[in-house]
Amino acid sequence: MSLVELIAQADERGLATSALACLDRCVPLLGGDDEVLRPLWANLVDAGDPGAWGGLLEEVRDRIGAEDATGGEAAQLARRMLAAAPGTRAADELRTWADACSVASLRVHRLLDPAEDGADSVEARREGRTECMSPLVAAELRRQIQVLELLAGHGAGGLRQALEVSIEGRRVLRAVVSRRARVGG
Repeated sequence: MSLVELIAQADERGLATSALACLDRCVPLLGGDDEVLRPLWANLVDAGDPGAWGGLLEEVRDRIGAEDATGGEAAQLARRMLAAAPGTRAADELRTWADACSVASLRVHRLLDPAEDGADSVEARREGRTECMSPLVAAELRRQIQVLELLAGHGAGGLRQALEVSIEGRRVLRAVVSRRARVGG
């Protein structure tokens, strides 16, 4: 099943987790620490209060500085992911956010991958056309699919595993950003 199809079928928790995981993997571009999104992750458990989502989101934005205009194109895409997060956990708004975060995160990985990606756009990747895909984009696509499959198969029980997938992706992106800084600077 393609990533587009998985997002279309995801429930509220799956959509929020998918978008949050994309954002979480891009935290190294925002200068946030590894725990900055933890309150939002905690809000997605069964005991989490959906009504508290908006307040937690504002706290995260304040800590990261979502309106900061510094950084290159990849950092700006990550900031837009955070800025676009809906203030409520409503499925329609979350679906739009999850879709936008998916595209933005794949673009971030494409921008940072030194290998050439054979597709004209990341939309082809999201629809399942994976020939000549660069390694960093391929890994991000796999992570996005894995997160959605975990939530579809395990509900709230898949949150911990989804977070682990996100942490792995964040480490990879942090290493890529660090390497680019060493080589470029």
